[in-house]
Amino acid sequence: MRSRSCVVLGALSLLLLFGGCRQATPRFLQRWLSEPAWQWSDAHVLERVNAVRAGRSLQPKQWPGGARVAVLLSFDVDNETLALASGKPTIGTLSDGEFGARVGLGRVVNLLDRHAIPATFFVPAMSLKLHPEMAGVIRASGRHEIGVHGWIHEGPSSLSAEAERDLLGRAVDHLTKVTGKRPAGYRAPALDFGPHTLAVLRSLGIEYDSSLMADDRPYELLALGQPTGIVELPVSWILDDFVLLNPRAETQSAPRDLLQVWIDEYDRAYDEGTAFVLILHPHVIGRRSRMVVLEALVDHIEAKGGAWFATLGQGAEYVRQQAGLQAPPASAE
Repeated sequence: MRSRSCVVLGALSLLLLFGGCRQATPRFLQRWLSEPAWQWSDAHVLERVNAVRAGRSLQPKQWPGGARVAVLLSFDVDNETLALASGKPTIGTLSDGEFGARVGLGRVVNLLDRHAIPATFFVPAMSLKLHPEMAGVIRASGRHEIGVHGWIHEGPSSLSAEAERDLLGRAVDHLTKVTGKRPAGYRAPALDFGPHTLAVLRSLGIEYDSSLMADDRPYELLALGQPTGIVELPVSWILDDFVLLNPRAETQSAPRDLLQVWIDEYDRAYDEGTAFVLILHPHVIGRRSRMVVLEALVDHIEAKGGAWFATLGQGAEYVRQQAGLQAPPASAE
């Protein structure tokens, strides 16, 4: 009886979270609230599973200049938006995010520029509103790319299609205004790719995504089994500093232990001739002991040789060309 009460209370909490009415609740959550997955029909299971799937592999036969591996470093510049979106913007959590803009980003960019390494910075629009100077820091070398990472690090899976379209459209417009260039790539905040996200990305003309995990090679996204023309540069929680270097999480790893994991991941990507996509956060990796780890990883990659360093946009465009994949057409949701 107690477990059933917990389920009921949890369902009521979710209903309140999504507005307290069924019209405000996403369709997938409506179905979950009315019947658990083991009661779904086979047709509904297939519908849910096939909503967004991995299509054909876009792994190229070789990388530019005969490189053995593509190194695609990315930085999610979340800063205070993590605390704001969580609904717990305490002074302490906001100050931890502020460190990313005040100190961490500069340390990261300085390291990249010392090694002439390009990278992609996925930035929530509100991060740039709070710290407009960051755009100049990122763009100073002319080497780095800025991608869209939501409006205020909102969770897409909790949004209606209309709300997600509005927030992401505003984010794209703001990044375009600030940088003078419309962002080509998207990463879902917290990798929380929602049920409406792909349709919204298509309506906005986004060319590549880097949020999903169905492979460790590039692939084309499918929508209900149909090709979309959108390149996926897949990621993994293993290659995300926020999960494994969070000092308040049960999953925390010692930085040098995590360095060995990343080196092993890189070496195997090198052997396979695939891509190495790393997700880092300036407010996490930008701390002193963590910068030592990033520096050591870069040193390892350069010492081994045979790496093609590129932005994710450059990586996506290269695999698109090699596969003969046309740019995604504009699509109304």
